[in-house]
Amino acid sequence: MCKTRQEQAKLTEKLAKKKDCHFQRHQIENLITIFVQHTKGLSCRVDRPHFRDILHQYFDMTDDILMDRVFRVFDKDNDSYLNPEEWVIGMSTFLFGVFDEKTRYCFDVYDLNSDGYISREEMFQLMKNSLTKQPTEEDPEEGIKDLVELILKKMVLDLQE
Repeated sequence: MCKTRQEQAKLTEKLAKKKDCHFQRHQIENLITIFVQHTKGLSCRVDRPHFRDILHQYFDMTDDILMDRVFRVFDKDNDSYLNPEEWVIGMSTFLFGVFDEKTRYCFDVYDLNSDGYISREEMFQLMKNSLTKQPTEEDPEEGIKDLVELILKKMVLDLQE
């Protein structure tokens, strides 16, 4: 659903009424236009490689694991494609979500195995590609492991307060 202008207008109206959409109508229209341009107007679906291209082009993201995780969080129906509604709602949370929405979004990105928990290993996997590598004699993976431990200790302290 997005090949004709009439279908796009219907979708814009539908999305503008959703409580989890933080965009104004003209912003929704622009996002749908970008989406259609990236799908070449044919399938009206974006696959993972095209989505990664979009993230790289518009947000300068380069971390493959992180981009794959963002895709999974956007892909609510788990069909390995984004439809225009998933695209707009995902971008809404990504860019303008309220605190609870962004917290849930970040949690879902870091929960690599989707088990409802973020383990040390999951934190380590995502952080090791996100941090700048410094030329030192210390093993960089040890530094990341130490950082993960510090984060977990801080979280425990925050929960106790």
